[in-house]
Amino acid sequence: MVLHLNGTPYALTLDHRTTVLDVLREHLGLTGAKKGCDHGQCGACTVLVDGRRANSCLLLAVAQQGRRITTVEGLAEDDRLHPLQEAFLERDALQCGYCTPGQICSALGVLAEAADGFPSHVTPPATPAGAPVELTADEIRERMSGNLCRCGAYPRIVEAVADADAEVRDRAAAGCPTDEGVAW
Repeated sequence: MVLHLNGTPYALTLDHRTTVLDVLREHLGLTGAKKGCDHGQCGACTVLVDGRRANSCLLLAVAQQGRRITTVEGLAEDDRLHPLQEAFLERDALQCGYCTPGQICSALGVLAEAADGFPSHVTPPATPAGAPVELTADEIRERMSGNLCRCGAYPRIVEAVADADAEVRDRAAAGCPTDEGVAW
């Protein structure tokens, strides 16, 4: 089978029960996605699949053939960090760092979902269907609630996501191209 990870195709022979998380960590040496709960409850293993966030511990690798999988290792370009990674560093939105790769991948998914008009539980009912959703602090907290941080860096994570969202809007207004559904 062939998996497309961070823009590179990998031809792999795997047991059909192998998860994407195990492929990343044990077969390809990509250790950004972490094995936290191994039940899809903590978000430490979050990756992007075709631009949407997913818990890699729950995804069978054989079912992902033909999809684009992006991990935290695939976000930076050359020696430049992705703007969301920079926002996490600038806001000190991490402590031990164990959950940070999953938080960053999830945050990137949040930005894309909001830009594409996907409502959350806290999205005001008057928001037009399909219109971009404003990422208030409440929206960010709700949308990031599937990613746990044992250190309690949540306030800084919300600030970092808000900073990245502001940068997305600024770049979109300037006509910059998009990546994974998000303007960068």
